[in-house]
Amino acid sequence: MILGIGSDIVEIERIAKLQERFGERFLEKVFTPDERRRALDSINGAASLAKRFAAKEAFLKALGSGFSQGVSWHEIMVTNDPQGAPYITLTGQALSLAENKVPSGHQLAIFLSLSDSQTVAHAVVVLEARPE
Repeated sequence: MILGIGSDIVEIERIAKLQERFGERFLEKVFTPDERRRALDSINGAASLAKRFAAKEAFLKALGSGFSQGVSWHEIMVTNDPQGAPYITLTGQALSLAENKVPSGHQLAIFLSLSDSQTVAHAVVVLEARPE
């Protein structure tokens, strides 16, 4: 059963300008060390960061909650499996809120799709409750 769907589009230049203006302070506030490392290792770091930013925003939309519920940026981690497919790992309040949406006898599944062009990054997140 689908619990929520979220989508977000981010201008890559916006993330590049935030990084330029606020430097490490911005990066450390929004991205985990692994997310920052992955962006630095990529050909287009700003696009990598923008996709992860969009994924975090899309997750919150799918959850139906914002940061007002005590979720922090670092509790929504965007990583990649060995084949390169992106996925979301949750901790803290983000995990608690997501698990509270899942009916008894089900488990949470999170699906993430990321794309980008030269100017924008896009993320779609689907939250699903799967029978155990």
